[in-house]
Amino acid sequence: MTGKLTAIVLTKNEEKNIYDCLESVLWCDEIIIVDDFSEDRTLEVAKSINEEKIKIFQHKLEGDFSSQRNFGLDKAESEWVLFLDADERVSQDLRAEINDVIIDETSKPKNSGYLIKRIDYMWGKELKHGETGDIKLLRLGRKKKGKWIGQVHETWQIEGKLGELNESLIHYPHQSIREFLSEINFYTDLRAKELYRNGKICKTRDIIFYPLGKFIKNYFVKLGFLDGLEGLIFALMMSFHSFLVRSKLWTISRH
Repeated sequence: MTGKLTAIVLTKNEEKNIYDCLESVLWCDEIIIVDDFSEDRTLEVAKSINEEKIKIFQHKLEGDFSSQRNFGLDKAESEWVLFLDADERVSQDLRAEINDVIIDETSKPKNSGYLIKRIDYMWGKELKHGETGDIKLLRLGRKKKGKWIGQVHETWQIEGKLGELNESLIHYPHQSIREFLSEINFYTDLRAKELYRNGKICKTRDIIFYPLGKFIKNYFVKLGFLDGLEGLIFALMMSFHSFLVRSKLWTISRH
């Protein structure tokens, strides 16, 4: 569908997020949910919206986020695709900008994809600094111009020029410490295994100094301390993430 837009959302046990996420993209021409066999009410909530444009596919993640995203990409029928995580929302301003961009691109093609800034809210507070303070993600692009690569921390490799939108995605991650720790444990397992498969090794100094360096960079260099206690917790958690990846990689490589 030329000039049309498909939103693709990956889900796994996202019953608390999926309604607000889908509600923010109901203006799209098509919505595709790629669900990793959720065990909660994720799909029930999604179906309750009762929109014919919402299409649900179940596809096993198997530790490969690029495969999951590419599966959704193959199912999309529109020329343009917007990727969204279940804990993200499209604001009214971003919606208007995306629509304007697609109209402009239909009449005068210029870019193959667009970077979108993202604003993180942790426990009700906007994080303006640190690791997430200046994040930009390639989330809007032409379907036929690329594929996702990388099993974890995956990236969309698109051929052609990239533009950048002015408005931002709204992100509500890790709304409790328990949830934050659970997700860190999950993602560090996948990342350590991916690094091991790629022949990476980990030395003692990496386990000690990389997480420390990451904390210094995020909390002091990137001014994470200006975000108050939330900024401190986030910086510590992301350093712990780095520590676990390298510790798990070291453990795997010894067997």
